[in-house]
Amino acid sequence: MTLQRSPLDADRRSFGPAALARTLAWLRLCAVLGQTATVVFVGRYLHLPLAEAALFAGIGVLAVFGLTVLWRLRQPWPITTTEVMAHIGVDTVVLSWLLYLTGGASNPFVGLLLMPITLAATALSLRDVAVIAALSCAAYLVLMQWNVPLAGTQLEGPDARTFGLHVLGMAASFAISAILLGGFISRLAEALRGKQVETQRIRERALRDEGILAIATQAAGAAHELNTPLSTMRTLVAELRREHPDGVLGEDLALLSSQLERCRETLRELVAVGKAQLDQAGERISVADFMAGCGDRLQLLRPEILYNVTLPDDAADWIVEVPAGLRHAVLNLMNNAAEASLANDSDAVDVAVVREGANLVLRVRDHGGGIARADRLGTRFESSKSTGLGIGLALADATAERLGGQLVISAAEGGGTETRLSVPLDSVRLTIH
Repeated sequence: MTLQRSPLDADRRSFGPAALARTLAWLRLCAVLGQTATVVFVGRYLHLPLAEAALFAGIGVLAVFGLTVLWRLRQPWPITTTEVMAHIGVDTVVLSWLLYLTGGASNPFVGLLLMPITLAATALSLRDVAVIAALSCAAYLVLMQWNVPLAGTQLEGPDARTFGLHVLGMAASFAISAILLGGFISRLAEALRGKQVETQRIRERALRDEGILAIATQAAGAAHELNTPLSTMRTLVAELRREHPDGVLGEDLALLSSQLERCRETLRELVAVGKAQLDQAGERISVADFMAGCGDRLQLLRPEILYNVTLPDDAADWIVEVPAGLRHAVLNLMNNAAEASLANDSDAVDVAVVREGANLVLRVRDHGGGIARADRLGTRFESSKSTGLGIGLALADATAERLGGQLVISAAEGGGTETRLSVPLDSVRLTIH
């Protein structure tokens, strides 16, 4: 199955470490311009003595780092959370250096230390935000103890004590603001990201269901049209088998006859599923008989496959009401597993049925080459097989969702792929006799 980039992937790129790194890169360059203008204004127009060489050295380091980050963002390497936190760390250290040279915690721009916390809270986890908040608070405390006072701004006597209390109060306010911003914005951003992902997932499922409905409409018309040519072919094959009962040709005609019968059964099943859906009624059958029937059909479709099934000892006493479409979904999963095994020169397909809590679980494991990723399988009509239609997994996923269950595809231990179809016991009305 071929995987293509979906709208969900695009939405995921709108937030997260990569988006935060891009935002920080442009804010960093803006900060370089603003800091340069501020130093020039204070030194040239306010005539306050500044350590301009040291200040411009810090601004220069930030400018070089910003340009380096812009180059890095153009590279194909993935941007990790650790890398973004390192970027924020560099920004915080440079800002702390500039504040250290201009009065420390008494500098009115000390509140800018809150900016990294706010930005990080929109894209990173609460734990990462806590680390960044601790770094900013530590920088604030250091600036309270060690700094280069601005000449002409020192206070003496009672005024100095009062201002010291003011700075201490600012520190407490900074810590409270850091906690509130980091905590609340992080929770709000996490909830927003969850809503965006869920909304996009619902959109993809709606598109999938529309595609399935369109296919179903066409299938109904095709079933009506195919009935006549199938009947004609069955008649001709039967006559040919009477004329050539033995030999290789006879075997081929017998196989052709069985495949034609399978086509007719599929058409009948298509009509039966529609009627069952309208009547809201399912077939009452034991789990053992249900799996035996699915195995027989798989053997008819893939006679070269060794079908291994594992059932509970009392599976014959487990009576279920098979909802419309469930049998077809199970056959799709088994047939896909058979094709994957055959493509890897294996003839084995392993199937197991178990009861896990309030769910009845079917596990289908192939012995194929495995899968690279499976987060979007079953949501789009795509197939890497030249003869595949790409709808088998989509139909199985839709059936599981309609029954309140779940379809999970993962790599199996020892190679191959395991498909796990779980449905609630209530949806199949399991009873044990």
